Amino acid sequence: MYIRSISGKLLCTCFLGILLAVFGCEGTENREKVDNTVEELAGKKDLDRYQNMKDELGEIETRQAERLKQLDSRNDDQ
Repeated sequence: MYIRSISGKLLCTCFLGILLAVFGCEGTENREKVDNTVEELAGKKDLDRYQNMKDELGEIETRQAERLKQLDSRNDDQ
């Protein structure tokens, strides 16, 4: 129960701190740094990286399948 109370207070404090940092740096270079930090802490950047890797792996898989089909068709012709 004690841990739950402290974790709730800590979460609220962090959330308010992030809000103050974001809205307190409006229109400056610091705003971009704060946005990047918030995205990193929230996991958005990790999700974006994961999605990019997933897309790249899908493209690689498609290319490999096409190459395999080409090799198979060449072997069938011979």
